[in-house]
Amino acid sequence: MEHLKIFIDLTRLNKPIGFMLLFWPCSWGLAFAYNIDQNLDTFFYYFLLFFLGSVLMRSAGCIVNDIVDKDLDKKVLRTKLRPITAGKISVKKSLLYTISLCALAFLILIQFNLFTIILGLGSMILAFTYPFMKRITYWPQLFLGLTFNWGIIMAWSAINNNISHEIIALYISAIFWTLGYDTIYGAQDMKDDEIIGVKSTSIKFKENIKLFVSSSYFLTLIILGYLFNNDFGINILSFFFILFALSLVFQLILFDKTKPDKCLMAFKTNNFSGLILFLGILSKNL
Repeated sequence: MEHLKIFIDLTRLNKPIGFMLLFWPCSWGLAFAYNIDQNLDTFFYYFLLFFLGSVLMRSAGCIVNDIVDKDLDKKVLRTKLRPITAGKISVKKSLLYTISLCALAFLILIQFNLFTIILGLGSMILAFTYPFMKRITYWPQLFLGLTFNWGIIMAWSAINNNISHEIIALYISAIFWTLGYDTIYGAQDMKDDEIIGVKSTSIKFKENIKLFVSSSYFLTLIILGYLFNNDFGINILSFFFILFALSLVFQLILFDKTKPDKCLMAFKTNNFSGLILFLGILSKNL
């Protein structure tokens, strides 16, 4: 049982917000593709595959992140008790877990067409270089946005075997969404990060952090509004779009850079934001 607990802590399976924020963009891409394909069996099958893939890849990513950051994590109050940093598990064993998780994820990936497989393999470069970004740039959140939302393009290509300008627009809107929510998340550690020299948009814009997050979320809504402009009206899509916008406004009201618990609460709200937008895109078929 102790080994299981360490594995769960290591992969953050006890904190599902991480893999859900990786999964929701995949679901958006699938819902957008379903508007064209209309094959319910394929939709549900791929929905399950992308969910499992998100859990596996997020888990592997957490381990890689902890290996890379093991020395930095010792200096941050929120992360100093993570399994690798606390000496509960060796780096070697952690790498074996990573390889196993990636192997399982690869078995899922090869269920898709060749184009999607290539896209998926390409995303590995993004996923495993992300942990180094906070050492070299104040924009690791932007890099996370590029990485975490890649599933939008993969989900679309899995069904349509191509890339469209509409799906690129959805991808860009999601990047700004991630830029906003991960800046909120990063605000929890600003004091420690500044001391140890870790960079983030939270630190770069700390004097105007709400303005920066507001701008990011505003761009998300503008791009989505452009994308769905012809579908708005007195309908379910408009209702969900308004709910999605309100969920972002709620976060802006809630989070306070001086109160880590408020930042975490606002960040976790994005699980509902992701669900709301998924239902909205799916409702285009109703």
